[in-house]
Amino acid sequence: MMRGLWSAASGMAAQQTNIDVIANNLANVNTTGFKASRADFQDLLYQTVQVAGATASDGSQVPTGIQVGLGTRCAGIQKIFSVGDLKQTGNPLDVAIEGDGFFQVMTSSGAMAYTRDGALKVDGTGRIVTNDGSVFQPELAIPAEAVSISISQDGTISVLLPDQSEPQQLGQIQLAKFLNPAGLTAVGHNLFLPTAASGEAITGSPGTTGFGTLMQGSLEMSNVRIIDEMVNLIIAQRAYEVNSKAIQASDEMLQMANSLRR
Repeated sequence: MMRGLWSAASGMAAQQTNIDVIANNLANVNTTGFKASRADFQDLLYQTVQVAGATASDGSQVPTGIQVGLGTRCAGIQKIFSVGDLKQTGNPLDVAIEGDGFFQVMTSSGAMAYTRDGALKVDGTGRIVTNDGSVFQPELAIPAEAVSISISQDGTISVLLPDQSEPQQLGQIQLAKFLNPAGLTAVGHNLFLPTAASGEAITGSPGTTGFGTLMQGSLEMSNVRIIDEMVNLIIAQRAYEVNSKAIQASDEMLQMANSLRR
């Protein structure tokens, strides 16, 4: 069987994965805090027919070897954690991170998760939660009688209560960061979980060294660039097409070989 058939087939499978990643990026172009993914590929093993530097029959040294590649594979799909555009909403519970860092939330299963989605809500007990009910960490509760809520750039949350002229501080938002954020595992709901590859979370206050500041009344939008994704989609489609042509050419060559007569 011709090696080209299997090499081209691996190329088609790789481009299918590439298109899957691009499609997911485009589907989340309006998802708050979404981070685009990128598929990385690497070549497979090579069949060595002749080693470079080997001695030829006449005693001379062969300057180049003969290696035939056996295709490609997806080596990884990584998240790109560049900061997305900020959108002003005017909602006092919408918070965006300008710079590095993640919000910390506690999921219903009791696991600590991390997100860039700052579309916060208040539940029936006054606790600050995310859209799916995960409790914001450190846990803070907004008094029911609060007239206004203020979140400063350093994460300090203050509320103005009736009959008071000065705001009352409730606490401070803490951010987390990772040595290798690309190693985080996306679990949906705009949440990430740490892994051994990402390293342990490093926490700190907004505005301190290595951490971004907060902007109240704004949300970080998806960092997906539609033009880039459309260009990548065209490239992936053409690569898929040319690999299918390689399979067709290999098939036609085998057909001609099978039709030979003595």
